[in-house]
Order: sequence, then structure tokens, then C-alpha cells
Amino acid sequence: MGASDDLPVVRTLADLAGLVQRHRGLYVRWSRGPGTDLPRDSSTDDLTGVPMSGLSANPLDMEEWWEGRPVELWVARRLHDYAHLPHDKGPGVRPWVLKGRETARGPDNEPLVTQARPMCWVDSRVIDEARAEVARQENAWGPLRRSGR
Repeated sequence: MGASDDLPVVRTLADLAGLVQRHRGLYVRWSRGPGTDLPRDSSTDDLTGVPMSGLSANPLDMEEWWEGRPVELWVARRLHDYAHLPHDKGPGVRPWVLKGRETARGPDNEPLVTQARPMCWVDSRVIDEARAEVARQENAWGPLRRSGR
């Protein structure tokens, strides 16, 4: 049993939104988990192979410009944008939530986080809920990874 096997699992979009409302400074990371990431405490730039000064993650804190819109939709958007990563990065890659200290920015302007404290895994059903929530929106959204070049 790895160090991350005993993390709680968030099983609904509403539960993840509640976590975001109760805690500031949360990030979502898509990887094989804290057991793999914490000993290294850094990510590697996929394009160049250069080690970075923290774990690549995406912030979950709502921005002021969101102006009272639903927290569930905010969280759905944050998950939806990177839901392609398990397919791109291979077996075992899944989202988990962490609290940490942002130290720099990566090549895609993503936060690089150190002193990561794992909070929970995000169940795949939450990703399905996020996709459904995004699909219900009036204007269609695509994933962050855009094709068409």
C-alpha cells in the first residue's frame, strides 16, 4: 500500500465544490499520485525534459471575476480543461487535490507547487459530472487542448 492509498476520495462535484469553498489555496494535479510525486517534489517539462521547481498543478480557488456564479460550474471548468491528461499521459494518471506553496510558473503558465500536502483523490465520476455540467452550458466549451493545426 502506497503513501497515497489512504487518501479520502471525493465522489461528487458538489463535494469537491464544498471543499473549494471551505479551503483556499487548493490545487488539482493530474498524475500517478502523491506516492510518486512527493519524493521528487518537482515536475518535468514534457517538451524539453527540463526539471521544474515544483509540481505542475492547477488552482481551484475561484477568481473574483467569477462574480457569484456556481462553485460547481467553476470546479467543473477547472477539471474539464485537463480531463484529457489520463489519456495523454497513460495508465494510472488521475486527479488529486493538494494544498501547497506556489513557487514559480511552468511553461504553460501553470503554478508550480512545493510543500504539497495531499487532500484527496478525485473520483472519475466527478470528471463525468464535470463534463456533463460543461455540456449543459449555453455556449459549447472545448477542452483546453485544442486541435486544428
